[in-house]
Amino acid sequence: MIEGGKKIWYFADGYLPEPKDNGKMVSHEALMIFNTSTVDVESIIDVYFSDKDPIKNIKITIPAERIISLRMDKPEDLNGAVIPVLTQYALRITSSRPVVCQFGRLDTT
Repeated sequence: MIEGGKKIWYFADGYLPEPKDNGKMVSHEALMIFNTSTVDVESIIDVYFSDKDPIKNIKITIPAERIISLRMDKPEDLNGAVIPVLTQYALRITSSRPVVCQFGRLDTT
């Protein structure tokens, strides 16, 4: 079995843009996690801020040989965790097996 990725990922430049609707696109940030393994992977997301306590232990399951996309502005994608808009934050993702992570932003402001 070939597994790609790492067990720990960091993204230091989170900053949710205001949710402006610019026609066909709405501002947002997303975390994509790709599980190349043939078994489900458990991941934990921790969110860190410059001026408040972190949000820790957001548990996510990534099905075998699948990719998931988590919208950072949608608490339902983060097991109810709320990341405030226009607030600097950073992410740490730890996983039970190696995964590939990517962080993206669409800012229509």
